[in-house]
Amino acid sequence: MLYYALKVFVSAIVIVAIAEIAKRNTGFAALVASLPLTSLLAFIWLHLEGIAPSQIADLSKQIFWLVLPSLLFFLLLPVLLKQGLGFWLSLSLSVAVTIGCYFVFFFILRRIEVGL
Repeated sequence: MLYYALKVFVSAIVIVAIAEIAKRNTGFAALVASLPLTSLLAFIWLHLEGIAPSQIADLSKQIFWLVLPSLLFFLLLPVLLKQGLGFWLSLSLSVAVTIGCYFVFFFILRRIEVGL
């Protein structure tokens, strides 16, 4: 139980740190947020739990492929916000389009046998 609490605490610290940094310097916050911190933490937790390196490697490869459709979110959100759609509508549309892109991407990756 203590181990899970530690995992939640460390993960939460990363998220809060990025939000606090963004209040002062969005460029640096973007840099920190763009780092694969979530993936790094997941890899570390899996390693500490004794998961086979081959499973961690598979996870890393799959994350690579799924980062690609997620990039659409980061392109679409600022465009919609600058068009004056409002935060919640822009966020919702960006999420919806990104989810749709994930479905298309899953279909394509399965067709070319990438292995997701």
